[in-house]
Amino acid sequence: MNKNVLVLSASPRKGGNSDTLCDQFVRGARDAGNEAEKVFLREKKINYCLGCGSCQSNGGICVQKDDMDEVLEKMLRADVLVMATPIYFYSMNAQLKTLIDRTCCKYTMLRDKKAYLIATSADSRKESMDAAVAGFRGFLACLDDVEEAGIIYGTGVHEKGEVRGKEAMETAYEMGKSV
Repeated sequence: MNKNVLVLSASPRKGGNSDTLCDQFVRGARDAGNEAEKVFLREKKINYCLGCGSCQSNGGICVQKDDMDEVLEKMLRADVLVMATPIYFYSMNAQLKTLIDRTCCKYTMLRDKKAYLIATSADSRKESMDAAVAGFRGFLACLDDVEEAGIIYGTGVHEKGEVRGKEAMETAYEMGKSV
C-alpha cells in the first residue's frame, strides 16, 4: 500500500544540509512507490502559539489566520511525518519548535503515524543533537500511536552542501525507501 509521506523542512536555507537530506528522504520514499511531499517552512507564515486556549474550547480552531491550518491538515492526512531541523545552540531551530507548538489545536488528532527526525549540526558529535531529539520525542509522547521510526544524524556539516557525500545522505534515502 502506498503511503502518504509529509516532510517538514525547517531549514532557513533552501538547499541547506537538513533540506538536502529531506530531498534524499523524499527521493527514497518516491522510489519505493509512495506519495511524498516536502513543505519548506521558510515559505509559510506560521505564528507563535498564543497559549490562549481558544482552540480547546471551540473545536480545535485556532484564532490565528496564517498558513498553519494548511500545514496541519497535511500532517493529519499523512501516514508518515518527517521533521527536519538544523541544530542551533544544541537544540532544534525556532521554525520547527513553532510548528510543533502550533499543533496544539489538533494534536490529539495526530495519530497512527510513523515519525522521523532529520537533524544536521556543525558539531561532529551525535550528542550535540540530544536536546533536539528529546524535543522530538517529547512531541511524539503527546501523540497517540505515533511511532518513532528513525533519526537521521547529519553531523559535522555547516556550510551549505557539506552533507553531500556523507553517510547521512544514504541513510536518508534508505529510510525514505523503507517507510
